Amino acid sequence: MSHITLIRHGQANSGARDEASYDRLSPLGHQQSAWLGAHLRERQQHHARLYTGTLRRHVETADAMDTGLTPVRDARLNELEYLTLARAMEDEHGVAFPTDSAGFTEHLPRLFRAWQNDEIAGAPERFSDFEARVGDALSEIAAGDGPALVVTSGGLISMAMRQVLRLDIAAMAQMALAIYNTSQHQLFPIGGNLSPTMFNAIPHLEDPDRQHARTHV
Repeated sequence: MSHITLIRHGQANSGARDEASYDRLSPLGHQQSAWLGAHLRERQQHHARLYTGTLRRHVETADAMDTGLTPVRDARLNELEYLTLARAMEDEHGVAFPTDSAGFTEHLPRLFRAWQNDEIAGAPERFSDFEARVGDALSEIAAGDGPALVVTSGGLISMAMRQVLRLDIAAMAQMALAIYNTSQHQLFPIGGNLSPTMFNAIPHLEDPDRQHARTHV
């Protein structure tokens, strides 16, 4: 079993209100990704394999990182469709779509609970199916040879942490809210199971002049 380093994509189009419009990096997102790639090269961190989801923001992040590895694209590593879920929640339950960060912080846990309980009829996939595909993908990657980089999204990373730490849905949502763009999260095999040894690390953004680049959305 090999260790996995999960990377959240760079800042995307945070002002979008639908999945397609959101799915591209902002100029800052490209810069964050390039800084992360440079950091990995400077520290000579060895990774034998690179995986990404098939979303544009995953591909652009991996390209900007310039790892020198040929990526494997796997749709099981794609993000949950939060914007689609939020619109369905609004239409079906009258829960207003959040318009600011405070509203988003309150909205996400509520949406996750409703999704887990199959209370959103218009969900593009069931919560249980999302959970299964994430577990299957990470199990297969861990069974491969050599350390792996996985470029994906915050919701998927929070699901991975839910699985390895046995988190309830409220804790999973709280974790998702905390995840920085281009942050690193490491899962290491211990006793035949993956265990978290790093969460939300952003050493490439530690310099004071990069404080503006520590973004969550």
